[in-house]
Amino acid sequence: MALSRLPHLGQHIRANIGPRCKKTPGQYRHPNLGQFGSRNWASVACADSKVRDVKGTLSKRRLHRPVTSGTDPMCKEKTEELYQQKCIFFHIHQLELFYMNIQKQKEVIMEKDYRKKKLRICVATCNRADYSKLAPIMFGIKADPKNFDLEVVVLGSHLIDDYGNTYRMVEQDNFDIHTKLHTIVRGEDESAMVESVGLALIKLPDVLNQLRPDVMIVHGDRFDALALATSAALMNIRILHVEGGEVSGTIDDSIRHAITKLAHYHVCCTRSAEQHLIAMCEDNERILLAGCPSYDKLLSAMNREDYMSILKNWLGEGVNAGDYIVALQHPVTTNIKHSIKMFELTLDALISFNKKTLILFPNIDAGSKEMVRVMRKKGIEHHPSFRAVKHVPFEQFVQIMAHAGCMIGNSSCGVREAGAFGTPVINLGTRQTGRETGENVLHVRDADTQNKIFNALELQFGKRYPCSKIYGDGNAVPGILKFLKSIDLDEPMQKKFCFPPVKECFSQDIDCILETQSALAVDLGGTNLRVAIISMKGKIVKKYSQSNPKTYEERIDLILKMCVEAATEAVRFNCRILGVGISTGGRVNPHEGVVLHSTKLIQEWNSVDLRTPISDALHLPVWVDNDGNCAALAEKKFGHGKGVENFVTVITGTGIGGGIIHHNELIHGSTFCAAELGHIMVSLDGPECLCGSRGCIEAYASEMALQREAKKLQDEDMLLVEGMSMKNEEPVSAVHLIQAAKLGNSKADNILRTAGAALAVGIVNILHTVNPSLVILSGVLAPHYENIVKHVVSQRALTSAQGANVVTSELEEPALLGAASMVLDYTTRRI
Repeated sequence: MALSRLPHLGQHIRANIGPRCKKTPGQYRHPNLGQFGSRNWASVACADSKVRDVKGTLSKRRLHRPVTSGTDPMCKEKTEELYQQKCIFFHIHQLELFYMNIQKQKEVIMEKDYRKKKLRICVATCNRADYSKLAPIMFGIKADPKNFDLEVVVLGSHLIDDYGNTYRMVEQDNFDIHTKLHTIVRGEDESAMVESVGLALIKLPDVLNQLRPDVMIVHGDRFDALALATSAALMNIRILHVEGGEVSGTIDDSIRHAITKLAHYHVCCTRSAEQHLIAMCEDNERILLAGCPSYDKLLSAMNREDYMSILKNWLGEGVNAGDYIVALQHPVTTNIKHSIKMFELTLDALISFNKKTLILFPNIDAGSKEMVRVMRKKGIEHHPSFRAVKHVPFEQFVQIMAHAGCMIGNSSCGVREAGAFGTPVINLGTRQTGRETGENVLHVRDADTQNKIFNALELQFGKRYPCSKIYGDGNAVPGILKFLKSIDLDEPMQKKFCFPPVKECFSQDIDCILETQSALAVDLGGTNLRVAIISMKGKIVKKYSQSNPKTYEERIDLILKMCVEAATEAVRFNCRILGVGISTGGRVNPHEGVVLHSTKLIQEWNSVDLRTPISDALHLPVWVDNDGNCAALAEKKFGHGKGVENFVTVITGTGIGGGIIHHNELIHGSTFCAAELGHIMVSLDGPECLCGSRGCIEAYASEMALQREAKKLQDEDMLLVEGMSMKNEEPVSAVHLIQAAKLGNSKADNILRTAGAALAVGIVNILHTVNPSLVILSGVLAPHYENIVKHVVSQRALTSAQGANVVTSELEEPALLGAASMVLDYTTRRI
């Protein structure tokens, strides 16, 4: 027996239990472990209160005294003594097992407490680019030793001399590097990249087994990062992926999204990236929209006073801020030959442009060797206008980038970090296609001629743009640290999935400058059919108008004729027609481009497929929607609704209609009749409406309703007042009613007030239903209704809804502009 572990218990048992056993052997025929004579067993185990539980556990076990035959007293005494010894040692053995179990439980509890207090984090950095993003996070982790243990692993091109041995940056920042893994197989071609991933997969398991991190932080979309994420995922180590959800070109997209699927937690930089992650089925609760970590360091370093010394150090004497170019171009692994050719054209354009240029060597991707050969073939390293370098420390590179006259290439820092300074950027080729960019970026996706690149340099060099913070506001790291602290290690690692929609982003292309991107807009009204050429900025370049025919065939033929005429004439205005947008009255299925049924004002206009014949004839994409929805889209893109997340547009014209924008999206409804605002009932026994019901807003406040009331007054000879005149055959209209009210006709004024009140009550109902922050009144009658609506809203709406702003539209052609916006919003999204 290993009684040395329990010396106090062994002595206590021998001193107290043994003698009692000898004195009262009879009571141990069926002894209870909870009782030795009159002494309670718990007193023996006073060292730990939990030992009381042993009483109930061990009392179930019973020792039976051996039965002896015969009557020899010495034999009986010997047997009794042996029995007592067995009893004592049995109890000691049970106690020892019990205490060992308690000790194990304590160790488990202590381990859990320790894990709650400190999170073991491994940060693996592969190259200079990812270290600029990871370093701020590493500094934050290191500064909080109470909550985190940091281990650093360096691998990839950090350890290659040709790429600057950039692992020294990590050491200079006073981080202890646990392991340096040489994982790059030289060759700089596709097979070398694959072999490098395989080598990393072979070496990483030993390192991760030594470190046993709780969380592995992986950045971006490099092939090294894929090896890291694969190893950690297969070893059941939680992965936090930084900068997932973004979209770019080449194989990087596939790698980035593959890491996303392996990762358990995500730190993204933009709202679109967050939506992409959600659309890729990632759990929204495990996604943090923090911004780019490099912005924390980048924005704090913007106003260094010693930037001129940095410029002179890297570009030489005589260089001035804004009078040099930074060039950084990498191979495109999915089309290496084309990227080499594009790089050659870029160098030729830079040589012709003849400005001082700091050019950085490309990364280690396949094709980089050939790019370096092109540089040397053209003598770039010895050219007086160029400074060729392998690496610039991030803090100094920030200053060089911030004060550059232009940045050219296909590096992500051009479309991401440069925007923070408003530095002009020329993004070449497809490597960054899909990334969100500020207005400082000019895309030359088809960089197939030296002249096109040269023209882009002329357009961009020396400009300054507003600073953009698309990718961060400088406060990413505190949010990331808080996110790390929230990780529950007891939570299952299994991921959840969902499938929400995702928005795309807008970008500027050189084609936008060389020609005016435009749309053909069609407005099908009850009286007229209008077509217009409308530019990206909402300018109506040319407008055409004809009377709306009464039959379907005539109407379709006229639409096609007018669109062909407009498209032909658009060439003369240097307008590139991107598509056709059609605004029409009635209920429309915008997904199919079909008018389901129309108002009585447009005849033969039910179950009409507008998209197919027009698209087939013009070979252009076609969008169709209700005229009220188009008015809302027009306000969203060009009017008061620009930048407003929730608003309602109310059209006051021949009828009453409108559109609802909720969370920046147009609401169509389950059967495409949402926002039929004119048919909100404000009275149970009001005038009859064209829809067949009674008491609708349209029956009170539309142009037709006012015309009806004006005719009644005219028939009673109570319309005209002093200052008014009408020709003999002139039809009575709403205009006459409004004119009469302005000239003091009390009956006309009462009719207008009733109409305005009916509209206002309907708007109050809208405020209580969808709770918009803005209501836009559009159409010819809007100015006459604005004040009445504001007054009724202030009197009738709930206090919480009275804050909604009511304004009159300033757009002259909302239906045409809305039709154009459908085309422009879809076709100019980044492809």
